[in-house]
Amino acid sequence: MGMAQLGNRLYTGEASFDFVGRRKLWYLIAVVLVAVSAFVLVKPGLTFGIEFEGGSQFSVSSPTGGPAITDEEPAREAVATVLPDVTPEVTRLGTDAVRVQTSAVTTDQLDDIRNALAQAYSVSPDLITSSSIGPSWGADVTNKAITALIVFFVLVSIVMGLYFRTWTMALASLLALVHDLVLTAGVYAVVGFEVTPASVIGFLTILGYSLYDTVVVFDKVRENTSEAFTKRDRSFAAAANLAVNQTVVRSVNTTVVALLPVAAILFIGDLLLGAGTLRDISLALFVGMLVGAYSSIFVATPLLVDLRRREARVRQLAADVEDRPADRAGVAEPSSA
Repeated sequence: MGMAQLGNRLYTGEASFDFVGRRKLWYLIAVVLVAVSAFVLVKPGLTFGIEFEGGSQFSVSSPTGGPAITDEEPAREAVATVLPDVTPEVTRLGTDAVRVQTSAVTTDQLDDIRNALAQAYSVSPDLITSSSIGPSWGADVTNKAITALIVFFVLVSIVMGLYFRTWTMALASLLALVHDLVLTAGVYAVVGFEVTPASVIGFLTILGYSLYDTVVVFDKVRENTSEAFTKRDRSFAAAANLAVNQTVVRSVNTTVVALLPVAAILFIGDLLLGAGTLRDISLALFVGMLVGAYSSIFVATPLLVDLRRREARVRQLAADVEDRPADRAGVAEPSSA
């Protein structure tokens, strides 16, 4: 069966997956993933770039026509001659440069490290660029990144509340976004990629993508549940489950299409070019898009159903549907599990 045929059967209700009825299983998976992510965020924790923590950075480039720079060990040994108690962060940038990051150093130490790196790689000191970022500037970047996330969540709450005219959809969306953010940050902690301003941009981008996917599903949920309240032919949970089935193929297709170029950028940026910025932002996009598509189906909609199932209107609809089984031919009700 092709995806188009499956999507048509899911849309019409001829075929159906019990996404809402199995919500306890999805909740258990989400809780486990979030707990694991929270644990790795504590130990080993995130690796923050010098933009957040402050420090000094050196870039060593090979001369034109000279041998390629592919070995990172000379950089560590060179830094050790000046700062024996410091373990530098050394990253290969393609095949012709390396980046060395250390804690903040004095002006004299900055010159000594430059000279040591030049000697280690047999290049002119002119081919080594250096820069320092103070801790106050790093703290300012951190505060602005946190502020950006807070402002994003506040605006999302307002927009979702106004668009859907119900706080339950806004809350379910926010909880799904927090789920996505924690899981994406957990992946960063596991793989050890640096969190840089580019990573923060990636986080905000994937939160927007996740929100978009959730809005598409919730829009269909609102359409189906409004019809259910009018026709009294299926419960709120059944109408929401139908909405997920009607949009799941679209979500999968959209996610796959979006992930392919991001995966290519991640592969090229990390393995071939060693470009830190490309790697940082593409990892956030890749993991975030994947998790965002998952959460819009398995987290956001089941949460919405649970948030609304105690409303008098929703309970009355469920009771009316139970009293009129003959009118519900062909309508599959989600299980209570």
